[in-house]
Amino acid sequence: MALSKKSAISFIFITLLIDCMGWGLIIPVIADLVAELKHIPINQASTYGAYLLSAFAVVQFLCAPIIGNLSDKYGRRPILLLSLFGFGVDYIIQAISPTYALLFFGRVVAGVTGASFTTASAYIADVSPDATSRAKNFGIIGAAFGLGFVLGPALGALLSHWGIRAPFYAAAVLCLLNCIYGYFFLPESLPKENRRAFDWKRANPFGSLKFLTRHPQIGSLALCFFLVYLGAQAVQSNWNFFTIYRFHWSDKMVGISLAVVGVLVGLVQGGLTRLVVPRLGNNKSIYLGLGLYVLGLALFAFATKGWMMFAFLIPYCLGGICGPSLQSVISGEVPANQQGELQGSLTSLMSLTTIIGPLIMNGSFAFFTSAKAPFIFPGVHFLIGAICMLLGVIIAYRVLSKRPDKATLSSDVILPAAGESLE
Repeated sequence: MALSKKSAISFIFITLLIDCMGWGLIIPVIADLVAELKHIPINQASTYGAYLLSAFAVVQFLCAPIIGNLSDKYGRRPILLLSLFGFGVDYIIQAISPTYALLFFGRVVAGVTGASFTTASAYIADVSPDATSRAKNFGIIGAAFGLGFVLGPALGALLSHWGIRAPFYAAAVLCLLNCIYGYFFLPESLPKENRRAFDWKRANPFGSLKFLTRHPQIGSLALCFFLVYLGAQAVQSNWNFFTIYRFHWSDKMVGISLAVVGVLVGLVQGGLTRLVVPRLGNNKSIYLGLGLYVLGLALFAFATKGWMMFAFLIPYCLGGICGPSLQSVISGEVPANQQGELQGSLTSLMSLTTIIGPLIMNGSFAFFTSAKAPFIFPGVHFLIGAICMLLGVIIAYRVLSKRPDKATLSSDVILPAAGESLE
């Protein structure tokens, strides 16, 4: 029996939620697992954790357009089910990994299967008959991200009580159960007459970045966008390693803190943004948001007690009001028939920050907590993130101070906030 369109959308929501939860589940334990497999201290393990994040991001960046094009040829259903099955098997591989090399291989496989995000988005577009329902249905992407990064770390923290590999098994079970359910009930959304042949030229992941070079008027704003997401990697890629090293947090405490991040980001993105931006306008919202990001990251860098990290999350997460405003301003610079290309370009920029960000942030943390460093400064990566945000403020002010402000939010595509992860 096939699902109705409404139920099919619910299945896609669950798929995206599991995608987000899967990574959230293992964040609380991945630092200790890497340190255990490499037989090194937690601060040195940070560099190897960065390799895992970057490897995943590189593979996903390369495979996302390929997976999307394959779904145009063979349909959404088989690609989604294969991705879910691959994800489940991959988490089992990581759960039993006796070596770091096998864990690394698992993250590479996860990068391929995790690229199903593109197919899930295409499924939503297929079953949405008009622009109004499409905007509403695409809203589940933001909801899945927000909920996934609350439930994932919280559940991972609880499961860590049974060992650092327990969350991997839980993620595998979630993926495989959803795959079995989808196999029996999920209908195909793309009719055969609407399918097209696979084209390698259209599967080029670097093609979308060329769009930015053809629109010099948004070049500076795109650079600001890049710096915001690069700076956010100071939190996304190294929060667990830093807090375990600096404050001796347990896996459970790491998971709880990340769940708090998810709640705060959800409140800002789901409520505060819609209240603040219409009153301040996009330009001032961007300045204020970036300023709060700078403040939050600088406070993280010099925190001396664990409770301070929770307190400083408030200004940092409030900085999330800048993301939708910045996206709105950039979207206003191109015509309606080029919005899809623009959003693809912005997503590619986000992917690049996920590739290089962990290497910069985790690498600097590992170096400035080692004997080779001229001085010990565990929070150096937060300071680097604050500098990225500060440069973003300067660039944004130089560009936007010369333009009229329009307090409108773009709803074409919902991207994660700078405080949220792609995976």
